[in-house]
Amino acid sequence: MAAPRRLTRTGSVLRVTDTGAHITASPISNARLAMVIFLAFESMFFAALIAAYLVFRLRSAIWPPSDLPQLPLAVTWMNTGVLAISAYTMRRARAAQRAGRRDELARSLVATAALGSLFLAVQGSEWARLVGHGLTLSTGMYGATFYTLIGCHGLHVLAAVVWLLVVLARAQRSRFAAPVRVPLELCAIYWFYVVGLWAALFPLVYLL
Repeated sequence: MAAPRRLTRTGSVLRVTDTGAHITASPISNARLAMVIFLAFESMFFAALIAAYLVFRLRSAIWPPSDLPQLPLAVTWMNTGVLAISAYTMRRARAAQRAGRRDELARSLVATAALGSLFLAVQGSEWARLVGHGLTLSTGMYGATFYTLIGCHGLHVLAAVVWLLVVLARAQRSRFAAPVRVPLELCAIYWFYVVGLWAALFPLVYLL
């Protein structure tokens, strides 16, 4: 169907002008594009760590070595649940921000930061117990790969918690107004990435 046209007169000249609407897709923002590039780099980094872990594991006749302590499976299952709940509270924070519910936004951000901190505290206490029972970085490739892979993820969770606290402080100063929207969106993307990464690392290291 032809686009509608409009007749206009300029002096003695009659012009025909198309009035059809032009629809253009809004480009991705620079901040989100930077986040996509950053997460792509992070994914390649962890892919390299996972590949190294699998190489050493497949080359070992016994994995883990029988003389080393067993990983805390039950506690880590519960800790995995803590991190999964934090993804839910972060999702609620995003929904509250979009709907303008400031009180719910504040509560959800605080809950997310608390759950992330709890995950780190439990994981740190279990690492201390494992070290006390003889599993250290120097106890062969099993200890080295375990602490490198899981430790790098722990550092990313710590970075996510710090980032979230910065966003929360900024949101409180601006009374949760519009300027916090993009920082919160980017922080949420990173948080979901960290949670999803643990969903891959937990069964690989603790269950398989």
